[in-house]
Amino acid sequence: MTRGDLRTAEQRPGLGRDAGPTPEPGRSCDRTPRRRRILRIALLAGGALPLASAAWIGATGLLARSELLAAQQDLDTLRQSVTAAPAPASASPTAPSSAQKRDRAVRSAAAHAARAHDLTTGPAWYTGAQLPFLGGPMRTVRGAAYAADRLAGDVLAPLAHALPQPTAHSDGAGMSEALTVMQRHTPDIVRAARVAAEVQADVHGLPRSTWLPAADRARDQLALQTDRLAPVMADASVTARVLPSMLGLQGERRYFLTFQNFAEARGTGGLPGAFAVLRADRGHLAFERFGNNTEMAKTKADVDLGADFAARYRGDEPTTVWENSNMSPHFPYAARIWAAAWRKHSRERVDGAIAVDPATLSRLLRVTGPARMADGTELTADNVVDLTERTSYAKYDDVARRKAFFVDAARAAAAPLMAAADNARLLPALVVALHDAERDGRLKVWSAHAAEQRLLGTRPYSGTLPDTPGPFAGLVLNNAAGSKLDYYLDRSLRWEADGCSGGERQVTATVTLTNRAPTSGLPDYVTQRVDRPPYRTRPGDNRLLMSYYAGVGARLTGATLDGRPALLAPGVERGHPVYTLDLELPARSHRTLVLHLVEPHANGTPVLLQQPLVTPLRTTLKAKGACGA
Repeated sequence: MTRGDLRTAEQRPGLGRDAGPTPEPGRSCDRTPRRRRILRIALLAGGALPLASAAWIGATGLLARSELLAAQQDLDTLRQSVTAAPAPASASPTAPSSAQKRDRAVRSAAAHAARAHDLTTGPAWYTGAQLPFLGGPMRTVRGAAYAADRLAGDVLAPLAHALPQPTAHSDGAGMSEALTVMQRHTPDIVRAARVAAEVQADVHGLPRSTWLPAADRARDQLALQTDRLAPVMADASVTARVLPSMLGLQGERRYFLTFQNFAEARGTGGLPGAFAVLRADRGHLAFERFGNNTEMAKTKADVDLGADFAARYRGDEPTTVWENSNMSPHFPYAARIWAAAWRKHSRERVDGAIAVDPATLSRLLRVTGPARMADGTELTADNVVDLTERTSYAKYDDVARRKAFFVDAARAAAAPLMAAADNARLLPALVVALHDAERDGRLKVWSAHAAEQRLLGTRPYSGTLPDTPGPFAGLVLNNAAGSKLDYYLDRSLRWEADGCSGGERQVTATVTLTNRAPTSGLPDYVTQRVDRPPYRTRPGDNRLLMSYYAGVGARLTGATLDGRPALLAPGVERGHPVYTLDLELPARSHRTLVLHLVEPHANGTPVLLQQPLVTPLRTTLKAKGACGA
């Protein structure tokens, strides 16, 4: 440094030895301690902020949980208000009606869910949810509260408004009024179904596993609920678009309704037995006539169902032999055959076809109350299945009398059902019962009107065998003995898929059938063998055509029956490979078929084809690992 630099430095305040005045007493250089105190306060504040945020998240999280529990209680109340028996007309005029209870429950649930959502928003929740690892539970809680808010406000509220508004004095025109209300609210129902699907996808996008088990359990429970709700709302969306026209709001309609007898298995459920013609006019329902399968036995249906159908069922003649008209599990095939056969038989055109079974009648009778037949026999929810599928065979030796009994039972059950359909107080519970039957595959509907059928075909109650790619498993049985022994049949299906390699994955399907029929004591009509096999049989022995429906593109690599190699007949139906075995099933025995297949890459468990019989199919579905794109 030059002298000039030194001199200049000495002249600058604060730079030389004599740069400034001597500090006054008591004001010694205390700036550094003050800065340290400020820094210490800042550090304490910075450390306290995460603690405060954590405390805030914890407190608001507990409050949000309470709000969600309250919303759940409201939803339970809503469920009870829909399914409960209506209050008698003599009830206190000040007592709230079921409609009022429903509206209160919906409003309360929406308010609780909205508060839960508000409590889990804000800077603390948003920031916490972004943290790696630690933020997982917060993302789950935030997502669950948001999902509950959308479900209560955008799904349940529109759905509740679209339901009829019964009162203690409601009578007559119940279905007609309900259809009018439904038609008015159709856009709201369609929008609610779309929201339900979006919420379902959002919930499945939440973290599956975090460090907080309680959050994981809440997420799993919510996912289960949305998985149940989304299909219900999709059903409601389609129903709202087609039901008003199908039930005659735009003009009179007629439907061929078949009562399937699942004591003798067929592809869509059971043998087509008693039938009725149902008329719908502006929502008012009435049965015009009843009959049984003997009346239709010699009627040939003039209908072309395509080359694939003809190739698969050529030997069974489903368009000529009435008892074989529904061997295919694809209900539209049977419905078209029934409609064509009825037109040829009666010269009357129908607008569609419906299939029900005794289990469906049981659910409906639980809503309507018992029905009484002409001979005094009481049909109840608890006895109708056993009475029509087992007891009647022992009671009546004469075939004609027994068939007449089935028609009488259908006619008796129809009377309270028609009354309930016009009762606005019973209608919500009736809808729930029909939905339960549809969910189990026991109620199937087909429309002869193309636009309606296109919509119906997207939902399970159409009985449509899907022809889209993806994992699929279906066990379909057709009775080949002509017996009524399928009342005693148990079925199980175990489906397992290994990891993927080379563009494919290995699938093992294990089917076990058990014949619980006794070896003695059953009526001859139940144990008859119209197939007349060349081998010796005992009363109670059964024979079944057992068909396994695999996913599109799958192929069979091997099969065993009771541990020994088995040869299955291959076929194709609506793109699905089908493998069929002609199986003798002795009384008091079980048999196990194992199929080894390879199918194209596809993640997850399969779509399951449901064939409704007396005893539900027991299923186990397992997929090991995941396939790449």
